[in-house]
Amino acid sequence: MVQKYQSPVRVYKYPFELVMAAYEKRFPSCEMIPVFVGSDVISEETSEDGAIHIIERRCSLNVDAPYLLKKIAGVDFVYFVQRNTLDRRARTLKIEAWNESFASRIIIQEYCTYSVHPEDPNLTCFEQSASLEVKSFFGFENAVEKLAAKQYAQNIKKGKEIIEFYIEELRSQGITHVPPFVSGKSTPLIKVNQSEAGSEISDASSGVVVSNETTDATANKTNNLAPASLSSEANFPSRDVNLKLESEYIARCVGKLTPLQESSLVQLKKWMADAHQGKVPTDQTMMRFLQAQDFNLEKAREMLCQSLVWRKKYQVDRILNTYDVPKVVKELFPGGWHHYDKDGRPLYILRLGQMDVKGFIKSIGQEGLVKLTLHVCEEGLKKAEEATQKTGKPISSWSLLVDLEELSMRHLWRPGIRASLHIIEMVEANYPETLGRVLFTRAPRVFPILWTLVSAFINENTRSKFVFYTGNDYQGDDGLEEFISAEYIPDFLGGKCTTSSIPEGGVVPKSYYMSEEEYLREKSEGKKILIDDSMYQSVSLQKGQVHEILFDIKEKGSVITWDFDVIKQDVTFTVLRLDRLLPTVEESDEHESAQGCGGGHSALPQLGRLSLDGTAGPIVIPKTWIINQDYHAVEPCLEIKEGESVQGSHITRTEGTYVLQWKHVDQQHHSFDFSSHKAKIMFFYEVLKSQDYKGSMSSLQSSHSGTTLASGQSANGSCPSR
Repeated sequence: MVQKYQSPVRVYKYPFELVMAAYEKRFPSCEMIPVFVGSDVISEETSEDGAIHIIERRCSLNVDAPYLLKKIAGVDFVYFVQRNTLDRRARTLKIEAWNESFASRIIIQEYCTYSVHPEDPNLTCFEQSASLEVKSFFGFENAVEKLAAKQYAQNIKKGKEIIEFYIEELRSQGITHVPPFVSGKSTPLIKVNQSEAGSEISDASSGVVVSNETTDATANKTNNLAPASLSSEANFPSRDVNLKLESEYIARCVGKLTPLQESSLVQLKKWMADAHQGKVPTDQTMMRFLQAQDFNLEKAREMLCQSLVWRKKYQVDRILNTYDVPKVVKELFPGGWHHYDKDGRPLYILRLGQMDVKGFIKSIGQEGLVKLTLHVCEEGLKKAEEATQKTGKPISSWSLLVDLEELSMRHLWRPGIRASLHIIEMVEANYPETLGRVLFTRAPRVFPILWTLVSAFINENTRSKFVFYTGNDYQGDDGLEEFISAEYIPDFLGGKCTTSSIPEGGVVPKSYYMSEEEYLREKSEGKKILIDDSMYQSVSLQKGQVHEILFDIKEKGSVITWDFDVIKQDVTFTVLRLDRLLPTVEESDEHESAQGCGGGHSALPQLGRLSLDGTAGPIVIPKTWIINQDYHAVEPCLEIKEGESVQGSHITRTEGTYVLQWKHVDQQHHSFDFSSHKAKIMFFYEVLKSQDYKGSMSSLQSSHSGTTLASGQSANGSCPSR
């Protein structure tokens, strides 16, 4: 595999000619590069007018390699050939270098260019690219690749320091200016420290180190120059500076990177420009995708391309201009932007404990929740860019403060969690490295359950940025003030800031809810974004009719969860545990026929027995069974009025068969429209294995009933007679 390196544009704040004078001081050896032992001139050529100068050197390097590797290779030094082409008229120096040692086993090629800055003739640009291919090396191929990358990164880092060092040395000698080449005039050759015998003088009027040697030998070499060799552009970096990154810009606007990290960013930008006709994401965006993939260029490119397709498909780039914040969000969504943290990142506060998750999904739908999330993410990126300009340092992420006070079992509403998990996956895939820090305050006992469900879907790099506070640990110097200035901590967290415009949240009134038809349609359309299965089922119950869901629980401690809305009429609800085996469907039918009952259970559709292992079999509870003898109520019987909602959970204490049971409440009617007498419910249920809550059972047990908006309960905990 060929490894490639591409540097950003490095800018020297000196004219090209002065930089060239400093560059020549590196030869024949340079103490600032310990591995560079020395160099010998192989050939040297100069054009007739002196504008083009080509010199080829053989350089020896003392590579910092393990002793064993050197012993196996049988060498102390590694030799490279370097060919420099200086064009004084065009003010460019192009450098080609390749390895001479082990050329049949390892191929190393390097191309560098010094040129005049396209916008300021008094500045000089430097670009560098290289490739490494290890074909074979005595079984040490991986070690050689890592060694070469390490050594190369060290040399790159020192490159700018060396030029600066020698420019200061020239200044100490009174040399601050070197005039550019003028055609037709005698141009002094810059030869510094080529040999102790060289005759050098200083021209005080021009400040140039010049040589008095104008030998015929140099002039004769010009006859051997081939025009193609003097002007070849092959293998050198493109001059399209509009798509290039300067190293100082990267440090100022993207962040401090290693040379190899800079190379990954430059290569990704070039690839995106070539593949998308010059239309590329921002440098900060590409940097976030590289960080998410640990600077693996191929993985980052694939992830970024998939995200760009997603953004185009759902027109995410337009969401800041097209998204109309719903009224219910403006009034009751307990989240909003709030100043900055101590690192200058924009700060978003979410009072999750005050959020009616179910109410928002029922009012704006899953797709509405997705759009709200995307709007916040896009706002965060925009505010991060503004913070970069404001602070003068790179800020590519924002911080999130989550207040968990009042978090309860109602927030563990499974449809809400499932929608949240899809949103987390979407954000992780398309907004990597966007969160700089996440602070959780006032985490209650039930929080570990929520964290157990959610954490597996969060990237490890993101999880490492999470900070949790329980109780009052968030107060004081070791709390939030470590990350947020005291004057910006909101008053509801004991801070001094009273200017927060974040709504307090609360229960979403049902007047904001979508109609049943709108909700079902939204669920279907929402699949385009969330790719979610329909979670709710609906059933109609005639007078006295019962609907039952049965579970075979084979593991004590499993958790049965439910959520339902009563759309029409009133119903009762309870959870039962059976103490005896159920009869088969045939036995039940025979028994009903013998009793001569045409109603009751025989009128019900056959229900499936549901188990954790997915098995099913049609069966119903016989009408003749007696409560507290054949079965027990393990949850109180509730009478639920039309329009009310119920959420709850039950921890199974024994193995066996459990039943969720709804029954239409017998009421008196004075209408002949019997269809209107049907009760209708929309319900969702799920059984969670005990290991899903391992370590958190005490939190779940403390609030296991979890029932909300219940209107009544029978005294003995059982429903009216079947």
